[in-house]
Amino acid sequence: MKLEEFDYDLPEELIAQKPVEPRDLSRLMVVHRKTGEIEHRVFRDIVEYLEPGDLLVFNVTRVIPARLFVRKPTGAKIEILLLEKIDARKWKCLVKPGNKVKVGNELLGETFRARCLERAEEGSRILEFDDDVEEIVDREGRTPLPPYIHEEIELERYQTVYAKVEGSVAAPTAGLHFTRELLDKLKTRGVEFAEVVLHVGIGTFRPIKSENVEEHRMHSERYFVDHKNASRIWNARKEGRRIVAVGTTSVRVLETMGIEGEKTEYEGETSLFIHPPFDFKLTDALITNFHLPRSTLLLLVSAFAGRDLVMRAYAEAVKKRYRFFSFGDACFFI
Repeated sequence: MKLEEFDYDLPEELIAQKPVEPRDLSRLMVVHRKTGEIEHRVFRDIVEYLEPGDLLVFNVTRVIPARLFVRKPTGAKIEILLLEKIDARKWKCLVKPGNKVKVGNELLGETFRARCLERAEEGSRILEFDDDVEEIVDREGRTPLPPYIHEEIELERYQTVYAKVEGSVAAPTAGLHFTRELLDKLKTRGVEFAEVVLHVGIGTFRPIKSENVEEHRMHSERYFVDHKNASRIWNARKEGRRIVAVGTTSVRVLETMGIEGEKTEYEGETSLFIHPPFDFKLTDALITNFHLPRSTLLLLVSAFAGRDLVMRAYAEAVKKRYRFFSFGDACFFI
């Protein structure tokens, strides 16, 4: 497959800069995979499409305030995005502008110092800090928003209402549409919940550089599923109940589980790259946002619902002025 098959034109004004309030009043496109029918609803209407016994699978990772601002001794301003913990004081990071940070350079924050130890893959750096990084981000960390969002957003608004386990540098954004009240309605309806954790790293958003899709390699991301939630997922599969993934990160955990087979619990790293064709084992329906052109996320959705249907749905979303990307509207493939 060629990457150009997964391209589309998106007017810049459709890239959402702020989230909708309340969360569940964002728009919802419902796409029926069997018939190709497309419906236009509001997200809180999703209650009407979920049945008693359905299992909603949520990624309960929590975003850390992973963005730091520092200066070089020369006064040059540098932005740091924490990517991956090596130990308490060493992290793999992205720095911007990258050409300003060389091995041995010292970086000065308001309450800390850091030093560049080495260059890592794809332009990232290994930085050593003079204090525990978790304490530094508590003091100075800011919300690690995607580069296409140009306004500051409070960290709590970039979290799902069910976020629990700290470790992500980006939110699993499909879950941002849920409110506690909506979750209560779903519980009352008899919908069941399972929780997984996948700590979202920058690899999810890295552009595909190879024109042949199959040549792309995903960065690995940490994930785990405890005994209780693994049992809920496998029991739903055995009983023929529908498993509904909330977001592409939940899909990647579910399908990693499917590849590994039934176990009591799961912990490790996954670099699973889902693209057409793909044999889905544990995902029956998908709630997701509208993704960037030529991205791994768009390829995952195309593998699930079919490229032609997905591209038709995206064209419809542009025509009807849906809001795109992290703070945008939602799509439910059933």
